[in-house]
Amino acid sequence: MTQHGGLQVLHLAAFSDGATGGNPAGVVITEQLPEAALMQQIAAELGYSETVFAAPAEQGWRVRYFAPAAEVQFCGHATIALGAALALREGDGVFDLQLNQARITVQGQGGDSMRASLQSPPTRSRSTTDAELQQALQLFALTMDDLDASLPPAVMHAGVDHLLLVLKQRSRLARMDYALDEGRAVMQARGWTTMMLAWAETPQRFHVRNAFAIGGVLEDPATGAAAAALAGHLRSVGWPHGGHIAIVQGEDMGMRSLLAADITSEAGASIRVSGDARLMKV
Repeated sequence: MTQHGGLQVLHLAAFSDGATGGNPAGVVITEQLPEAALMQQIAAELGYSETVFAAPAEQGWRVRYFAPAAEVQFCGHATIALGAALALREGDGVFDLQLNQARITVQGQGGDSMRASLQSPPTRSRSTTDAELQQALQLFALTMDDLDASLPPAVMHAGVDHLLLVLKQRSRLARMDYALDEGRAVMQARGWTTMMLAWAETPQRFHVRNAFAIGGVLEDPATGAAAAALAGHLRSVGWPHGGHIAIVQGEDMGMRSLLAADITSEAGASIRVSGDARLMKV
């Protein structure tokens, strides 16, 4: 735990692979949320893809998320980190969270084996427009021949929007690269929180990379919000998910992360995203 802006910050990695990997997040639990400028300052100082701030409210906890460059409306990995942190503080249980634009829950387990499961906001998805697709292909130096026709490009939503491009080959996923400033401009113009490149190892196991230029970082090691959006999209297109998918993320950046998503049959319903968490030494 460290001090920033007069507040205590807990450092956790969410969706960890045992004692390694995962996506680092700052967690600040306080009696009253600070001013937005201070939360933004702390997030920028920490430099994690997101920092989450939580304070007691009439119904559960009031929660806001900040990336180094801007506030985001929903962040999955920071919610998993928050769930673990609340379990350490309050005991294991289910916690109601009031976000800026939605109400969700997170179930946290503390102790030696920290774990959490979030229930995402409702999901939806649509096909990309020709203009969106061409802009994304150009950004990543991809062609239509690189894409897996069994899962066409889409814009998917679970609290926030994400672009999805599914690739034919794992090797092409490993070579993901793009210009950060150009990516930020595209994401701001389109309203995308991440741009997910994915490869389907099996119908129930995906390897993904998530560009996060809008948050000020090239890539996110684990993205729970995008995992929920992907699971909801697979349901909407009739993909043979069997009610559950596993996602491997961050492997190509040396921060292997493991995410799990449970999928009900109800169209547009919340997705349950789960993963381990670990305290970080800072």
